[in-house]
Amino acid sequence: MVAPSGAAPVPRSRIGAIDALRGLVMLLMLVDHVREFFYLHAQVSDPVNLAATPPDLFLTRAASHLCAPVFLLLTGLSASLYGQKHGSRVATSAFLIKRGLFLIVLEVTLVNLAWTLNPLPPILYLQVIWAIGLSMVALGLLLWLPRPVLIGVALAIMLGHNALDGIVLAPDQPGYALWAVLHQRGMIPLPWGAARTSYPVLPWIGVIAAGYALGPLYASGIDPARRRRRLVTLGLASLTAFLILRGLNGYGDPHPWQAGKDGIASALSFINLTKYPPSADFLLATLGPGLLLLALFERLPDRRLRWLAVFGGAPLFFYLAHLWALRLVYDGLTALDLAGPSGRIEAGAPWQIWPIAAAFALALYPACLWMVRLKRRSAWPGLSYL
Repeated sequence: MVAPSGAAPVPRSRIGAIDALRGLVMLLMLVDHVREFFYLHAQVSDPVNLAATPPDLFLTRAASHLCAPVFLLLTGLSASLYGQKHGSRVATSAFLIKRGLFLIVLEVTLVNLAWTLNPLPPILYLQVIWAIGLSMVALGLLLWLPRPVLIGVALAIMLGHNALDGIVLAPDQPGYALWAVLHQRGMIPLPWGAARTSYPVLPWIGVIAAGYALGPLYASGIDPARRRRRLVTLGLASLTAFLILRGLNGYGDPHPWQAGKDGIASALSFINLTKYPPSADFLLATLGPGLLLLALFERLPDRRLRWLAVFGGAPLFFYLAHLWALRLVYDGLTALDLAGPSGRIEAGAPWQIWPIAAAFALALYPACLWMVRLKRRSAWPGLSYL
């Protein structure tokens, strides 16, 4: 979410690759949010419950798993590039903390309002924007650590937090609210209802710290080919570690995979990973492809990535715009009495979610392009928040 474009020590092509990868995962997020709006009529309680979910719906949901891990990784990397531009950890820390607090406020106001149309909903969902905000505040404090220590902390959190799965607190126990924010998905009582910690934040702090630790690969004078080799090595190492850890079927995810009635069922079980909070297996399986895509995007000509970079160049603007566009279109179609038998506006099959998402992306592209150009022209620092 940090917009590092214009950072003097960083060649423009690198930023183009980062923005393009960010844009790709945000479009996958759009697909998942279209599913949330237009496929709930045939939804199951959990879209990755293999016992109740058809494979095409499962894979549509699973495609979005890249979004949060890759986005948090790029947020940490972009924070490091911000520091290279400003030459001060003080400035970077201050920016991260202010930006993080801004995102937390945004989650409980405009974002929740888009989902619920209620300024004080009975359940206040603390989701990805909340998690990014808290992670940015945490990184604003952690970046003072020496880089080797920061890397160790990031790896320990990402790979070791599943050792804490056995710590489960009841709502009336001391520390429950803090633990619900950090690791145990739960409900925190509020004066008018409850807050649902949909995204326990501890593993995401590890991801954003890992992204920040990648920053020196983008320092001035680093050979691009060497950087790409490092990214590929890290990506392949992450995927290899996932295959080994998941194959052993012990530590790494709270839900072991099971052999199914055929190879497809077994494969789906193997990649059916826990996201809330993201398990060690989940992070290895998603960050590996993210690093490989980042290396690949650096090799592609800018003109082939420009359209993706438009979506990734103003990520918060796109996030808010797509949520409200989905809300307005859905409510508008409902007002026209176009609901299906379920009483909802319906996509007839999971594959239809994708062209609907493509239509929304095309409609939002001009607005995102305008915002990206405005950010480049304007000297107002507040635009960096979008």
